[in-house]
Amino acid sequence: MLSAGAAGLLSALLVGGYAGAIAGLLITPAVAVFLHRRESDHVRQERQRIVADLPFAADLMTACLLAGRPVSAATEIAANAVGGPLGRRLTWVSSQLRLGADPEPTWAVLAKDPATGQLARAMSRAAQSGAPVADVLTRLADDAREAARASAVAAARSVGVKAVAPLGLCFLPAFVLLGIIPVIAGLASTIVLP
Repeated sequence: MLSAGAAGLLSALLVGGYAGAIAGLLITPAVAVFLHRRESDHVRQERQRIVADLPFAADLMTACLLAGRPVSAATEIAANAVGGPLGRRLTWVSSQLRLGADPEPTWAVLAKDPATGQLARAMSRAAQSGAPVADVLTRLADDAREAARASAVAAARSVGVKAVAPLGLCFLPAFVLLGIIPVIAGLASTIVLP
């Protein structure tokens, strides 16, 4: 709120008068909404780590399930191997499942977070329908890898677009000064002086 108020006050002072007061009143809530919706760096890094660790955790849980371990044990093994934010969440789920909690509401707690939502929904559906959990986790790992690959390709493509702006800002003025202005000056001198 302090930053939003400062931005509104600064814009009001820069514009000045009644227009400045109106601009300040409009900019203050806009900045407040923007800053409120913006996630912190810690949350963003945590979410990126969860997304990166999710395919490995799903593959590890699948291997444990195919080896005959129960879901709670597979979740605990994956949590211990992965660690980090995903490991903490899976440890909590594993402890709840070992204590006899209903799987659907337990996994539904993780569905609130966008990073673990896909895993939570898949596990809840598998618990509801009785589908083989290993198959669900295999599909989940494949989908997560494909999403990561698509995200990496999109990020690589955006680098080319972002590199054009500095090049344009550097070369366009030089082109105008060295290429266009001498031509216009030469034409102007022939037109002005007969």
